[in-house]
Amino acid sequence: MGVVAADPILGLRTSLNAALRGKTDVVERVIACLLARGHLLLEDKPGLGKTTLAKALATAVGGTFSRVQCTPDLLPGDITGFSIFNQKTCEFEFQSGPVFADVLLADEINRTTPRTQSALLEAMAERQVTVDNVRHPLMATFFVIATQNPVEHHGTYPLPEAQLDRFAMKLSIGYPAKQYEREMLAEAVGTIDGPTGCCSSAFTSGSLIDLQQKVAAVAIAPSIQGYLIDLAQATRNHPKVSLGLSPRGVLIWQRVSQAWAFLAGRPFVTPDDVRTVAGPVLSVRLGSDGDVADVVRDLLSTIEVPVYS
Repeated sequence: MGVVAADPILGLRTSLNAALRGKTDVVERVIACLLARGHLLLEDKPGLGKTTLAKALATAVGGTFSRVQCTPDLLPGDITGFSIFNQKTCEFEFQSGPVFADVLLADEINRTTPRTQSALLEAMAERQVTVDNVRHPLMATFFVIATQNPVEHHGTYPLPEAQLDRFAMKLSIGYPAKQYEREMLAEAVGTIDGPTGCCSSAFTSGSLIDLQQKVAAVAIAPSIQGYLIDLAQATRNHPKVSLGLSPRGVLIWQRVSQAWAFLAGRPFVTPDDVRTVAGPVLSVRLGSDGDVADVVRDLLSTIEVPVYS
């Protein structure tokens, strides 16, 4: 593991941009999601760097990484863990599952059954799991990156709106530009595993939690909170939206806006912060009959922006 960066945010940006080249906008939103203590849903085609991103993030925050390949036969215990009987001690012992990690990649989450989805989403919401009526706390920095393929729908169990609301953002990585794909091919020559990017730890123990607390303390004026509420109410009355923004969604939107302001080096939230993160925050939770991007543009152009000074 490399030397811890003097500026953890700069170190995190550097590490993730090295692993996911040419996607600085995606990286910035992933960092905002992490600092807001949210969870991330990546909806993208296979082979675009989702696993690479999750591994790089775990390394950069100095944490542990686990991966679960979601399949129809995956059981809740395969994620949370289970109790087994120890014949020597005549007691049941808890064997922790992959959910006990700092960063968990749940690959193709829409391929596993609703029961198993619920087990994971309960852990996301409460940062704990309950097995045989015993509660087991997860890592304080527990962060889930779940993926789903937007093209393949055969044999899938789409996440219902109530479960989608557990995520802070939905992002797509997309195909890399030609120059970055050329660099990837050049770096793969002479290696067995291919290019992995230069990624080192950007955090000391506990510093991620300290940063998340600083994000939570970023000031947000009542006028900006009123703007968030007006936007939320507009989603609930929009003719193309079947399920508007929940109170939980508004809280998440505020937290992500605080994180975006923090990444910009400001101790306060502006209307532009709210507007910038609107797309990834709303796209994961708006039940829309049309294009969510069009709905977001409509909302932002309709609701009056407060004057902030």
